Order: sequence, then structure tokens, then C-alpha cells
Amino acid sequence: MANDDDQLMIRIQSGDSLAFDELMQRHQGPLVGFFLRNTHDAQLAEDLTQETLLRVYNQAWDYLPLGRFKGWMYRVARNLLIDNIRRQSHDALVHAVKGAPEDREAATARVAAEILTPDQKANQREFAAIVDELLEQIPEDQRLTFTLHHFEGLSLSEVADALDTSVPTSKSRLRLAREKLRSKLEQLGIVDVSHGNLT
Repeated sequence: MANDDDQLMIRIQSGDSLAFDELMQRHQGPLVGFFLRNTHDAQLAEDLTQETLLRVYNQAWDYLPLGRFKGWMYRVARNLLIDNIRRQSHDALVHAVKGAPEDREAATARVAAEILTPDQKANQREFAAIVDELLEQIPEDQRLTFTLHHFEGLSLSEVADALDTSVPTSKSRLRLAREKLRSKLEQLGIVDVSHGNLT
């Protein structure tokens, strides 16, 4: 898909407006999910997604097609998220909004499959709410690394690009996020240390 994204960016650079429509259709949903998980505000997630895509379009001529589009796009998204948080008088990452979209439930199911025993999976919706709450207690760099990797499906090199860091640092942050999440779940009696396998 990276090559496809690069081809679309090359077409945008040459003035093809249909290419931007294709790019938007491909990435709008995942971007909304990224912002929703980090702001818990559906309208704000939509607004930040539109702003991200607008910036991608406006900066298209600066993009070098080297197969690293997703990391580049999520770096734009992350910077917008940080700017938005700084502008607000309250911490947007702490608000909780119930009722997640279907794609978020699918991502939560993937995480649940890695940590929960079969008996525990029966309470997956409850688990999703608990994971959301616990993720808010993890430092931002670790939380963003975890959510970009597990929920957005970015590789560690794409996460490193998005967060403007190195792959080893991303690996370390991901490991720390998993350990903290597992520890918090164990403290709540949700994951048995002998069965939980958050990889």
C-alpha cells in the first residue's frame, strides 16, 4: 500500500485532483479512529482528520515518494493533535466518550485476543472500556506508540516516522506500554500473568 500511496502523491503533485479523493477515501477512516482514541471527541476527531488531510494536500509537493507515506501522514496528524491539546485549557486525552465505532471494536478485539483467555473474551466490551481508561494512565509517547501500532496497524518503522523517533525507541516505548498495560490489568485481576500475552 505504501507504493500505492506514493503513486497517489505523485499524481497529486502533477495536479490530479481525483488522486487526492482516492487518498482521502483510503485514510480518512483510520485517521478518525486515531484522533478519536486520543481525544475521545467525535466532532474534534472529524475536524482534526480534515485538517490533517488538508495539510497532506498542501504539503504534497514537499513529499518525497520513498515508501514512507503512512509515517509521514501520521506525523502530521500527531503534530495537529499536540497543537490542539496545547490550545485547550483542559486535557482532551482524559475525556471518555462511550460508544465506539465498529472499526475500534475490531481493533480492541485484536488486542483482546493477545491478552485474554477464551473465558475472559466474553466480556470484551467491558474490557475495551477498561483498556481505554488504562491507556490514559500511560505516558503519551508510549500510548501513541501503542495505539498507532495496535489500532492503526502501523509497523514499528512507520510508528518511528510518525513520532519522529528511531525504531529502537519505538520498540522500547511499545514494550513499556505493553508491560504497564499488562501490569494494570493484572492489578485489576483481569489478566492472569501466566495467561496474558500482550505481544
